[in-house]
Amino acid sequence: MSQLLDKAKNFVAEKVANIKKPEANLDDVDFKDVSREGVTYIAKVSVSNPYGTAIPICEISYTFKSADRVIASGKMEDPGSLPGNEKTVLEVPVKVPHNILVSLVRDIGADWDIDYQLDLGLTIDLPLFGDFTIPLSRKGEIKLPTLSDVF
Repeated sequence: MSQLLDKAKNFVAEKVANIKKPEANLDDVDFKDVSREGVTYIAKVSVSNPYGTAIPICEISYTFKSADRVIASGKMEDPGSLPGNEKTVLEVPVKVPHNILVSLVRDIGADWDIDYQLDLGLTIDLPLFGDFTIPLSRKGEIKLPTLSDVF
């Protein structure tokens, strides 16, 4: 009897391990807007849904770092769902207050850009699995807007 249970467990474990899961890629981080509150950047995330039906996105959380310091973090609650058998590009707004940018003067002053690391967690609700988080990360440089970009 125990051999039969072991075979059943192994069969289920093998089938679950081979089920396709959605895949995501953090494609780009770019400048979007300047306001009185701060600067808004857009992180573009492409997600492919291998299932024939739409799956809901629970939340997208992010941590934006520069010079080994967290300069922005937040969550985008309930951003919608991923259509079945499609690749979707999600735009995640990342808002950085002006006072944080002022504290990064040494990094900014040298070349008028911010060296950054963006850590992003895409949490989706998968049938049978429950909430499933896809961790994403990207390092790079973002050029700061000039006066001509603002006006």
